[in-house]
Amino acid sequence: MDLDNYYGRRVLVPRHELIQSGIQELPTIRIDTANIRCYRCNYVTEKSLGALPRGEFYCPHCINLGRVSTLNKFYHVPEPNQFTVTEPVLTWKGKLSPLQQQASEKISQGMADHVQQLLWAVTGAGKTEMMFAGIAAAIKRGERIGIASPRVDVCLELFPRLKAAFANCDIALLHGRQELPYHYAQLTICTTHQLLRFYHAFDNLIIDEVDAFPYAANASLLYATKQAIKENGGCLYLTATPGDALLREIKSKRLVVNYLPLRYHGHLLPQIKVRLAFGWRRRLERQQLPPQVIQQLQETLREGHRFLLFIPHIADLALVEAALRHSFATFRFATVHASDPERLEKVQKMRDGDYDFLVTTSILERGVTFPEIDVYVLGADDPVFSSSALVQIAGRAGRAQSRPTGRVVFWINCNCRQVNQAISQVKYLNRKGQRLIDGVSFV
Repeated sequence: MDLDNYYGRRVLVPRHELIQSGIQELPTIRIDTANIRCYRCNYVTEKSLGALPRGEFYCPHCINLGRVSTLNKFYHVPEPNQFTVTEPVLTWKGKLSPLQQQASEKISQGMADHVQQLLWAVTGAGKTEMMFAGIAAAIKRGERIGIASPRVDVCLELFPRLKAAFANCDIALLHGRQELPYHYAQLTICTTHQLLRFYHAFDNLIIDEVDAFPYAANASLLYATKQAIKENGGCLYLTATPGDALLREIKSKRLVVNYLPLRYHGHLLPQIKVRLAFGWRRRLERQQLPPQVIQQLQETLREGHRFLLFIPHIADLALVEAALRHSFATFRFATVHASDPERLEKVQKMRDGDYDFLVTTSILERGVTFPEIDVYVLGADDPVFSSSALVQIAGRAGRAQSRPTGRVVFWINCNCRQVNQAISQVKYLNRKGQRLIDGVSFV
């Protein structure tokens, strides 16, 4: 048995299995008078809902990660930081802008001090690259580092970038669809659900897209974050749209915050344009889209640009696709949504240039980068789109130095609060960004 499989982990084993030297046993479930509490996800369940035969109990909340029950126990070995550091640690040869460099230095110092910190940066600011110096310094100190995101797509995009930036460091990638077995590594990239498997493992943990579903407001994942960090470890949160919980942490000074309202190339966020598309759903039932929508999409393609078209619901996808096949028969495109079994392959094909555009639900609102694209939202006034989601969607445009502008158009039936809030937030960040442009020279 390799002990390194248990370093900083809670691994489920049968209750009757004999403990081996160097391994600690940890309980799985606490039994109270009326409820049980899971030590992996901290979820409280009524006894009747988690009951098994012969007076045993299980946790129904985190069962997708393997059933935690009183028939099991956890094996755990305290994290020993048994790593061999190979120079050069950082193999990335890129260059940060002056503002990125300032943020990078603050992040590095926060990681060295193991503090709780937030980087509030606009979409496309280059958050990943700003982490590199802090990660490199932590690796040199012999620390174990975790980078977690709520979305599989984000993890899959981060992994090759981190592999290239830290070519001499062993990196593990963990998510629910992963086929390769777990292995002990100094740097781990994983979905936030995978944090439920760790216990006091990381000296520094980075949570990317902290405001994204399903992490935001998920008590179990917040608990998993705290459990995965060593008692004196640090945590860096990354977001472009912090929620109320993080704003309260900032206000109470429990969280150190750094701001970056400009993208890595020094340009402002593309402004959101709103257009009316009355009765677009009625047209859709006849496999038609409003003429102004077709004309705008055709203009983008004539200019040689690709685009993302966001729609509110999975049920809309087939009708939108049928309508688009009439007007865009010669172009390559696909539809994609969260439960699409080919989702990851389709996203990769878009990255590789095999598609001219994708029609998608909000699953691609964040964490994916396609250069030089335009972004369109049909039905942006639908309640399924929050203001933060709309800001993230708009942020898919203008991310490339070669085309830092890009179009962002929201089609709506009527005026609504979340669209107005998204427009206001982009304008607010651009005002802050413009002040920086006026006082800072970008390279």
